[in-house]
Amino acid sequence: MSDVLDQLAKVLEQRRTAEADASYVASLHKAGLDKILKKVGEESAETIIAAKACEAGGAKSDLVYETADLWFHSLVMLSHLGLSHDDVLQELERRFGLSGLEEKASRGQ
Repeated sequence: MSDVLDQLAKVLEQRRTAEADASYVASLHKAGLDKILKKVGEESAETIIAAKACEAGGAKSDLVYETADLWFHSLVMLSHLGLSHDDVLQELERRFGLSGLEEKASRGQ
């Protein structure tokens, strides 16, 4: 499955410098971080709504669809800032074996 993320990361990186009219991702990069963050926020809200609907008996496929949109736009955000899924995976790996309470305490919260 990480092959999909690796492939997507390559495409996102290529489109960081493409002309804005060449692709949706290029247009997001051209519009800047605020536009990308707006999309992340929108997709986050749509994912929350889909999760609530799923819990109430709605289609699980809707939740998967909205989560894919949220992940995609989050990956665009990371790409825009010179990061990738690998950075997030490394952080998750670092946390592996820590309890959530220990991890939170290590951040001083």
